[in-house]
Amino acid sequence: MSGTPRVWITASCLLASLLPPLPAGAQSATNLTALRGLAAVSVLPRSAEGRAALEANLTVTGAIQAGAAGPAILLPLAEQRQLALRDAFITDGNATELADGLGSTLGGLYQAKARYTAPETFTNVAPSVADLLGYTNNVAKSDSNAGKFFFANATTNGKAPISEAAASILAEGGGTVDVFGKAYGRLAGTQGADAYGNSRPFQTLPQLVAYRGTDYFGRPSHSLDWLRGPNQNLTDSPSYPSGHTTYGYTEAVILGILVPERYQQMIARAAEYGTNRIIVGAHYAMDVLGGRAVALHAVAHLLANDPAYVGQVRRNPAVITEMSGATNEAVAVADYRAALAAARSDLAAFLRDGCGDTLAACAGADTGRFRDPAANAALYAATQTYDLPVVHPQRANRVADVGRLAPEAGHLLTAAFPSLSLEEANAILTQTQGPGGGFLDDGSAFGVYARLNLYAAVGRAAALASSKPVSSPPTR
Repeated sequence: MSGTPRVWITASCLLASLLPPLPAGAQSATNLTALRGLAAVSVLPRSAEGRAALEANLTVTGAIQAGAAGPAILLPLAEQRQLALRDAFITDGNATELADGLGSTLGGLYQAKARYTAPETFTNVAPSVADLLGYTNNVAKSDSNAGKFFFANATTNGKAPISEAAASILAEGGGTVDVFGKAYGRLAGTQGADAYGNSRPFQTLPQLVAYRGTDYFGRPSHSLDWLRGPNQNLTDSPSYPSGHTTYGYTEAVILGILVPERYQQMIARAAEYGTNRIIVGAHYAMDVLGGRAVALHAVAHLLANDPAYVGQVRRNPAVITEMSGATNEAVAVADYRAALAAARSDLAAFLRDGCGDTLAACAGADTGRFRDPAANAALYAATQTYDLPVVHPQRANRVADVGRLAPEAGHLLTAAFPSLSLEEANAILTQTQGPGGGFLDDGSAFGVYARLNLYAAVGRAAALASSKPVSSPPTR
């Protein structure tokens, strides 16, 4: 590439880029869908089961944060805490912090090319990959961010009122705001609490383990630097849902779909990334589960080319080509599957050229922490519910029919394994789904995404796809 900055926007984006952006603070149709799904948290204080789940949420979060108990981790606790510190910086421009899930060989190639050299300066492996990640992340991030102040004090930014359509979500369900603040004795605006509501674990836990280390850039850092500032001040940033987790699952799923040979490992990396938000003291288990559901829901609708999710103007935080400088250009994707295909082709070519072998062979050459499938499965299984208790007992032993409730979910598998039909994919998601009755599993389509065990589903989908006869020579 030359030193002249280029705008990373695909030809298919040009017409869509003429669409007007949403007004600041407005809730889009996709935001409202996510808010309606996430609103199950707002009614927890109304039932004994909900109150028990809120109590367990704080207890489980505290145990994980202190290192006393919690989900399986792939590193010794001290090393996991250091990784959590590095994960605090979001590499949403290129997903490079997550890319170690691609393995020591492919991940090393990706991370050598796609880098952050400063908080607003990054590179990517190809313009098509940059466009896809940028648009996808901004769609999912918009849905996640819409929940922050909505569930804290029913505003869009702490002060501006929500729309009538958004307000009706709380009114119809009989929900309340500041659920965590009320449950954990940190009411909005009181001493030590978030000014707006839903104070975070570092504000509510009786004890907080804080530690020193180095950040993503290798600079001396401290976990409190990413909680109270100066690196990131979350003091008045409501907790639910976890935006980091939304990013982690969103971009991990995309990298997994682009490199199906590493899809399961990328899901394990996303699960680890979400848990690291608990370890650092920034989020509760419920926040992480909410962020995961938002991500899977948004990506599935994008893969389905749902008109509500494609064709919008989304603005990247900064688009960098090589190290030539930053822009802040609008990115829109009118045909998501076409954008995905372009990114897969470019990324596959880049990785094959760098590895000098087939992607399958290079994907298998892994000496990193994701090399053990049993450990990866245990990690993901432990994060499926974080052992939070059942809130909806009527759903605890009921299998959710994914194909009926959320048929677009199957695209999470067919996008990576195109020989599968959507019906086959949804059957796999139904067969592998996690335990029912959790706080988000209220019978809604959104609740289905809270139950998906994508790690197990990808393994079964890969096995089924490999058993099918090859009708044409493989291109990968």
